[in-house]
Amino acid sequence: MPTSDAEGKDWSLERFLRHLPRTVCDVGPGEGTYAKLFRPHEPDGPGVWWTAIEIHKPYVAKYKLRNTKTRTGMYDELHVEDARESEEHLFLRDLVILGDVLEHMSREDAVALLERIERAGAWNILVSLPIVESVQGEVDGNSHEAHVHQWEAGDMDQVLAALGGRFESMLGHTLGCWWWSRRT
Repeated sequence: MPTSDAEGKDWSLERFLRHLPRTVCDVGPGEGTYAKLFRPHEPDGPGVWWTAIEIHKPYVAKYKLRNTKTRTGMYDELHVEDARESEEHLFLRDLVILGDVLEHMSREDAVALLERIERAGAWNILVSLPIVESVQGEVDGNSHEAHVHQWEAGDMDQVLAALGGRFESMLGHTLGCWWWSRRT
């Protein structure tokens, strides 16, 4: 669904405040959960540049992600496309957010996307996804909302460890959150 469970959001915000990224790419923002959560806490001075990659075009207007006429909205830059096919430069950011996104693709595609993001030069990656069985089909005419792969917490640990760098995790009752960083 274009929304997200509240579990892990405080944990994610703490890491955002610790790292204070200046450039963010939010993959699959849906209703803009992370932009709404993080933007009020941005540091003073030049603003943080927010990019979004949203696969479902109707969400852009429905959730006011970006107004193309006034060039305003939650995101400074918006790309309506499948992140698996996005230009790699969009992932050259201080932070790439994959909030409740990876369960919507095959495990192979999810791992390949994480590897692309790391290769592109992302400094930090925030992943949030269900760690319990979470069967979901199409939502509001959006076939991309279907859950394709059921992740287990230990599985994501292995995937992120293979990227190198370091990571922290928070495992809740429903969601798991991981903050991967190339800084050692």
